Order: sequence, then C-alpha cells, then structure tokens
Amino acid sequence: MNLVHMSSIKENIQIVRERMTTAERSSNRKPGETELVAVSKFHSTAAVAEAIGAGHREFGENRVQEAAEKFPSLKEKYSDITLHLIGPLQTNKARDAIRLFDVIETIDRPKLAKAVAKEMDRQDRRPKLLVQVNTGEEPQKSGVFPTEADEFIRLCVDELELPIEGLMCIPPAGDEPAMHFALLAEMARRNELNVMSMGMSADFEPAIKLGSTHVRIGTAIFGNRPAR
Repeated sequence: MNLVHMSSIKENIQIVRERMTTAERSSNRKPGETELVAVSKFHSTAAVAEAIGAGHREFGENRVQEAAEKFPSLKEKYSDITLHLIGPLQTNKARDAIRLFDVIETIDRPKLAKAVAKEMDRQDRRPKLLVQVNTGEEPQKSGVFPTEADEFIRLCVDELELPIEGLMCIPPAGDEPAMHFALLAEMARRNELNVMSMGMSADFEPAIKLGSTHVRIGTAIFGNRPAR
C-alpha cells in the first residue's frame, strides 16, 4: 500500500515543510531557510497542478523531454514557477535545457560545461547552475569526483564564466548520507559557494542539519512513482 497517497499532495507538502522547520530549528537555522524542490519526475501534469494549487512553485525534473511535455503550459500560466533539472544532461540537450529550466543542478564535465556556456550566450539566458559531485565515486553515477571538483569548478567559473552557485550530490544507497553531506558542505565552503542541493525523501533532515539550502523531495509529496 502506498501510504503517501492516503493523504493529499497538499497535506504531504505541509507535513514535509513541518519536518523541515523542525530540522532547521534543531540545528539553530532560521525556519524557512531551506528551499523545498518538489520532484515531479514520472508524475502527471495533474499531480503538479495539485501541488501548484497548494501554493507550491519549485519543482524538479529528471529528463529534459518529460519536462518539455509538462511544464511550458504551466509556466505560461504560473510565471513564478522555478524549474530545476536534477537528472543527467546530455550535451545535445543543452539547448532545450537552457530554454526550459531555471536551475540546472547537474553540470559535471568540461564538454557539458562548454556546451551550456555556448547555449547561454546564444540564447542570452542564464539559468542558475550547480555542479554535481559524485561523492561516492560510483562509476555508474553522474557527477565529478571529489578529487577533481575544485579544478572543474575553477574551469566553469574562471574560464567559462558560468553562473555556478553551488553543488549537488546524491549519496550512494546504503551509505550513511551524513558523511557525504558533510563532504559536500566542506567543498562548497572551500569554493565560496552558497547553494547546496542535498537531501531527498529518506534523508533530508540530516541534510538540513548539515547546511542544505535545497532538498529534493519526490516520494514524500507525490507518492511512489507510477508504473511506466
């Protein structure tokens, strides 16, 4: 049984926000300091519309094509929506991503960074960018390895003049997530970056306690992913 669907998306958002506030207060942070990115990947436009009806405006999608099918009409109707790309970005999708997203959280290699820089200049549009760090050095996962991250950030900021605002990570399944969040926080501090996107439905409270500025919550808001 999918327990999340026993309550409404509006109620789920409220519950998540209350838990976020509790985590902020317990770590001496200001309530509301952490942004909630509702991860709507694989969920219907109707589910997104329900979240919008509850007053929520910040969403995350994994795939450029899926977001392009769901969000242009919603963004036309609700101009204050902020859309994050939180899945891997192929260089041949850079043009569409720059046009559609307000935040791209998955910059992770020089070829992609250069493609994004070129498209930003061509479209005269500059969404906010995060560097994805593969804190667990998992070969099957996207993200720059920690040992290469500082050099890559400098390439993005100094040479390509990209608007890199922070870092993002997805801890390996089965690992203690706090050590990955602490590593990302130290990396952000060292590179003078203010944004840290870390924490999902199962681990957003420890992420908040370690300084997360954005948590990406899907299941706790929308329920389990529909069968595809």
